[in-house]
Amino acid sequence: MSASAASAGTGVFVLSLMSIPICYLFNSFIANSAQAFIFAGCSTVIILSIAHFMFKKKAPADPLFYVYAVYAFFSVVNLIIGLEQDNIIDGFVTFYLRQADPHINTAYGHMISYWDGCVHYLMYLLMIAAITWGDSYRAIGLYWVGSFLMRAIVYILGSTVGKHGTEVNYFFLLHMLYISVSVWACFRIFSQPSTQEDELTEAEQKSLLHRPLDLLFIIYLVPAFAFCVFRGLVVLDCSSTWCQEYTQQYEPYLKDPTAYPKVQMLVGMLYSGPYYIITLYGLMVPGCEWMPDLTLVHSGALAQAQFTHICASLHTRTPFSYRVPAGGQPVFLLVNILYALMPQALCYRCRTRPDFFLRPMPDKKTE
Repeated sequence: MSASAASAGTGVFVLSLMSIPICYLFNSFIANSAQAFIFAGCSTVIILSIAHFMFKKKAPADPLFYVYAVYAFFSVVNLIIGLEQDNIIDGFVTFYLRQADPHINTAYGHMISYWDGCVHYLMYLLMIAAITWGDSYRAIGLYWVGSFLMRAIVYILGSTVGKHGTEVNYFFLLHMLYISVSVWACFRIFSQPSTQEDELTEAEQKSLLHRPLDLLFIIYLVPAFAFCVFRGLVVLDCSSTWCQEYTQQYEPYLKDPTAYPKVQMLVGMLYSGPYYIITLYGLMVPGCEWMPDLTLVHSGALAQAQFTHICASLHTRTPFSYRVPAGGQPVFLLVNILYALMPQALCYRCRTRPDFFLRPMPDKKTE
């Protein structure tokens, strides 16, 4: 790694921290939405000018370096939003929270601010570091792809069909620009070559009975599939007694009128449900090369989904009638945390021991 590349990576970190004084100035001198829009435009120009000056003749050629540099800046902004919503700090984004984007004031919007400000920010810095070192960041990138896609789908659909659907404004349109650039970044990450080595070991020939860990994952996938379908049926107002009792005792948040939890469960049923079936096949039939990448994307998506769902279900911004009852919290936490952690364990297994998923090389015929 050259000194100029290292300097560019450090510059990204410094640039992201500049969001703190910029947010404070934004909040101190803005009085109405028109001024906010003008100030946001001027701030963007200033940020890009500073970034150009900092990274000139230093930044790597990978265009995603610049994308993640900008995203790291806004991740810190999201962390500031979350901290001010919890009254930990004050005077940084008060105007924004009051007038600009009412969707962010929901419990779900609050949680995605923390997720983006902490987890996504860490991933952006790791990918920027990998780019500056000349290493592959495809694995981290695929994890981010899953997390981003889950966040984007739920946030967009929930914002348009929930009780805040009539309050969509130009800030929501700016969010769509972020979505468009991020989708392009997703395709860039998928197009990168895989770094796993094409070597087969005797694990390729082992039966399922000789792979107890995989057998354990298969046993887990069956109830996980049933759970995601069950919660999808709950938000579709299934009249079953089981659905009604589960909603009342463990997850009343599924009925929240903001629609974010409803969309979350429907996306989970339509996305995670087929994934569990495909994964069952991949764990039983050797040579499924797509398994490590698929588990990375899904584990990122489910980590984001479960974090926001668990925290929003318990947060004070959720109306009391939709929060998890005290008596049902132990079961709620046990089931949902387990549902979030098992995909991470499966992903770790597929990435660290991918032998079973590699295709056997064709035998070379000797003359």
